[in-house]
Amino acid sequence: MSASSTRSGPQISPIFLGLLAVTGVSAWGVWADAAVPTGFAVFLFVVSAWIVSLCLHEYAHARTAFHGGDVSVGAKGYLTLNPLKYTHALLSVVLPVLFVVMGGIGLPGGAVFIERDRIRGRLRHSLVSAAGPLTNAALAAALTAPFWLGAVDDVPVAFRCALAFLAMLQVTAAVLNFLPVPGLDGYGVLEPWLSPALRRRVEPFAPFGLIAVFACLWIPEVNAVFWQGVDSLMTALGVSWQETAYGLEYFRFWEGEPRNVTVPR
Repeated sequence: MSASSTRSGPQISPIFLGLLAVTGVSAWGVWADAAVPTGFAVFLFVVSAWIVSLCLHEYAHARTAFHGGDVSVGAKGYLTLNPLKYTHALLSVVLPVLFVVMGGIGLPGGAVFIERDRIRGRLRHSLVSAAGPLTNAALAAALTAPFWLGAVDDVPVAFRCALAFLAMLQVTAAVLNFLPVPGLDGYGVLEPWLSPALRRRVEPFAPFGLIAVFACLWIPEVNAVFWQGVDSLMTALGVSWQETAYGLEYFRFWEGEPRNVTVPR
């Protein structure tokens, strides 16, 4: 990192700015019903916005760690919002996007390497872990603001449903990330407060935590409880299940765009 960049702070990555541009253009395409098919525009909008949210999630971890004492995150490029700088781009970007395409669920991403020995205080360690899913929660609140403020009546239906689906992804990412399972951020929030002996016993299971969570989601009873909880949160945020479901149908443009779309007024 050069002296000039140190003085002015890390520069935002052109890759991230490009993702923002794709998000903005595709959002306009959905809103204006431009020449491209609506479903394809929804797909571009949701995928690009989802990758932007993954970048913000990881940035939140890194920025909190930086202020907590781990200045190494700057040299690693984590503060540039460049997804290619993550420790494992496959886990942080590729797999979450694939899960959205295949299952319509916000997979917790993951990996900025934090040098925890540089951070002092259990509270700071907990905040570093909580920062990512709290970002997803904040994005969910922002994306659903037009719904709970009653400002969606004049919004084009396709854009309204795309926002609903994108917000649902943020809700699922926040819920899954906050689970107190080794390897997920929820456990990272609790870990500093556990005894060293318990942490050592749990540590070997961390690489398998996310796999275990998704294995549990294949159990019909667990899956039903999970989605009922997500639906309850979305309803509390003013979004109906119809809007989310139609958003998923628009997103999967290769299956054909939804017909006779009716959403609550």
